[in-house]
Amino acid sequence: MQCSWKAVILLALASIAIQYTAIRTLTSKPFQLCTLPSTQNCGLGDQETDPPLERGAGGCDDYPFFYVNASRKTHILVLATTRSGSSFVGQLLNQHQEVFYLFEPLYHVQTTLMPRLSHSHNTADRRVMLGASRDLLRSLYGCDLYFLESYIKPTPTNHTTDKLFRRGASRALCQQPVCDAYGPADVNVEEGDCVKKCALLNLTLATEACREKQHVAIKTVRVPEIGDLRALLEDPRLNIKVIQLVRDPRGILSSRIETFRDTYRLWRIWRATGRKPYNLDLSQLTVVCEDYRSSVSTGLSHPYWLKGKYMLVRYEDLAKNPLAKTKEIYDYLGLPLDKNVEDWILANTHGSNEPSAKHKFGTLRDSAANAESWRLKLSYDMVEYTQTMCQKVLQQLGYKAVRSVEQLKNMSISLVQDKSFVPFL
Repeated sequence: MQCSWKAVILLALASIAIQYTAIRTLTSKPFQLCTLPSTQNCGLGDQETDPPLERGAGGCDDYPFFYVNASRKTHILVLATTRSGSSFVGQLLNQHQEVFYLFEPLYHVQTTLMPRLSHSHNTADRRVMLGASRDLLRSLYGCDLYFLESYIKPTPTNHTTDKLFRRGASRALCQQPVCDAYGPADVNVEEGDCVKKCALLNLTLATEACREKQHVAIKTVRVPEIGDLRALLEDPRLNIKVIQLVRDPRGILSSRIETFRDTYRLWRIWRATGRKPYNLDLSQLTVVCEDYRSSVSTGLSHPYWLKGKYMLVRYEDLAKNPLAKTKEIYDYLGLPLDKNVEDWILANTHGSNEPSAKHKFGTLRDSAANAESWRLKLSYDMVEYTQTMCQKVLQQLGYKAVRSVEQLKNMSISLVQDKSFVPFL
């Protein structure tokens, strides 16, 4: 039987109406908290050990599995660049008893993919790297640590490895059930001792430890801009809050010269001789300023997809008033500030201002003195050059330029303006 053209049109319209109704049903309803017998998250369970829940399981009858998140964990991302104080901020979160913290898991993405990509830093390579990074972050926030196995070399055997980058920087990976050498009450475990005493990391036990915590926090210096994370921030299954940590680019440059001596050898030559090498890699400075300016401009413009999810923190403000600023950070995250965090701050902000080469990534510092110590280490011509190259971002973030050697070395005058950056709530 042939259908008339009118019947065909009516069928098409009816089909469109049905699809529209279905889409509205799935997307217009708010999240429903599921009552589950365990601590697993609806929709964010481990991909290997957790079978997908059927509709109706755990009290989520009206919602497809991937739209439901039972506990609505706060997922925290510290977005920074190297030598900006990110290890310190990461530890402020790591000390909280209900936070599962990972130190630079994207290191493994970078070390695995970079040899396969060209060294031209082209747009296609950037997309590949960022796409893999977002996929890994999404899995880790769901406590799927098995996803890391694709990037850890050599590949873990029976889900065990001794190659997780800076495993000892995470308290949760140095305590039971992951490590029997230390108990839950052991809060001051040295990173080196953890690596020695805890032996191989069992990713199955690490996954269990992650699920037992109320929140997941990750620090990374391998995502250039906040805009690179938009897909994650708009994901309805996640509840990500970003802390963008910034530091005076002059301080970053000075710290990198001291820490990465081989990579920044030409900068050290300039500092020692007063002559700028003709083959100096300027991108080691300009990339920091360009990424900062782009990312901060996006964050402070308050796009809708960042509402409730973005806080800008200057390292210098944190160094000057560590406890007060940490309370602001925790208020933004909606987490209680427990005593472990306060004790750690008191113990780690009044140490020596000179990190040893052995502990170049350590956190024990006289934080207030360290914030502007670069002024005594960089030559005036290097500072002047940096100010010229990074003028816009210095003004944007409230860092004052200096106009003479005397002004640079006068430590009684701060180069950090009193400037308030309120979280976008």
